[in-house]
Amino acid sequence: MAEAKIIRADTLGEPNYDSPLKGQINRFYNGEAVACNDRTKDFADLESIDDIDYFELAGPREKLFFNPKNVTVGIVTCGGLCPGLNDVIRALTFCSLQSYGVKRVLGFKYGYEGLVAKYYHYPIELTTDNTDEIHEKGGTILKSSRGAQDTDEIINTLIHYGVDILFTIGGDGTQRGARDIVEGVKKRNLPIAVVGIPKTIDNDIDLIQRSFGFETAVEATWDIITNAHSEAKAYRNGVGLVNLMGRESGWIAASASLANSNVNFCLVPEVPFDLHGPNGFLQHLKTRLQNKEHAVVVVAEGAGQNLFDALLGTNKSGNKNLNDIGILLKNEINAYFKAENMEANVKYFDPSYNIRSRRANANDSMYCLRLGNNAVHAAMAGKTNMIVGLHHDRLIHLPIPMVGARKTIDPQSWFWQTVVQATHQPAQMANS
Repeated sequence: MAEAKIIRADTLGEPNYDSPLKGQINRFYNGEAVACNDRTKDFADLESIDDIDYFELAGPREKLFFNPKNVTVGIVTCGGLCPGLNDVIRALTFCSLQSYGVKRVLGFKYGYEGLVAKYYHYPIELTTDNTDEIHEKGGTILKSSRGAQDTDEIINTLIHYGVDILFTIGGDGTQRGARDIVEGVKKRNLPIAVVGIPKTIDNDIDLIQRSFGFETAVEATWDIITNAHSEAKAYRNGVGLVNLMGRESGWIAASASLANSNVNFCLVPEVPFDLHGPNGFLQHLKTRLQNKEHAVVVVAEGAGQNLFDALLGTNKSGNKNLNDIGILLKNEINAYFKAENMEANVKYFDPSYNIRSRRANANDSMYCLRLGNNAVHAAMAGKTNMIVGLHHDRLIHLPIPMVGARKTIDPQSWFWQTVVQATHQPAQMANS
């Protein structure tokens, strides 16, 4: 059998230092890998088992590129809030200081702004004392911001503070920025490792099975949907309308609908729908109210954008600004049933900030700890231009350039078919 085709992260050079974890742990990474694909259809065109591609398994390495006692670590959090940010910061800090004994850990405030001198955001030194209890709170102690910054200015700041390893906690825009920093330090021939911890509450990072904070977000929807159901049932033809996160991927809305079986309609960006017409959403909602006198509707924020006349440009992160589908549905439902001379009572819930600013639940907190620890293991071994994430239930090193299109729901998948079955909504609510 030929040698396995393992997709590896970039490395700064030959690791020559012994890991201080010797004696603390039972085993080191020994060359294991995880198959990129796991279904028979993905192997249909392969001629041999030797053609299977693998991702490098995450874990502590026996030899390190950096001498820990000389290392300065930098941490930055970017983009929107997400449950677990403080958990990751804490894990990075504790693993760097306690497990590896690095010289110091610096937290750069307000995202990439904190790495640009003109903003005067001085870094704070993170210790095991001032990060000891931060996982008990939501948000990020390092604060955040959106938008790209000048890469050369960022690298100048890293040099100024003697940063050897930079951990970037953020979504696709953040990791694009990390990739640019990698290219910049390569041009200057600087031995600085850049390792990302992918963050998106929408769970839409390609090749990553689950992003931290997603499970907490789904759990947080339980009471909200239950309350929407109670409101709907308390009034004649009551409609509990819940607007959830999900810009281009409806994972939270769909998962919340499965977790709480009170949902009757789940609307996501991946499945277009019409409002009016014989097979439009409003007609099906009317039928539901005639039969049951109440309904619960869950909509992802990016659903139904085709129903608006104008686009709203992009935000600082380069993501398109969204029209408010929740308010549109509320107004359209009220107008439709008024025209039908049929009473309807819409109760509107938009809990987005309440969800994303909460602290992580136990399972997400555990996941954040593993992500943080394995990011440190990778960086100390000289790995760079990569993120750590879950793939087929294993933590892997994923090269940043491989992170491409967003992970979206396949309308033909069993996952979405289960949503349709659970809600009893039509498979299609479009007239064409």
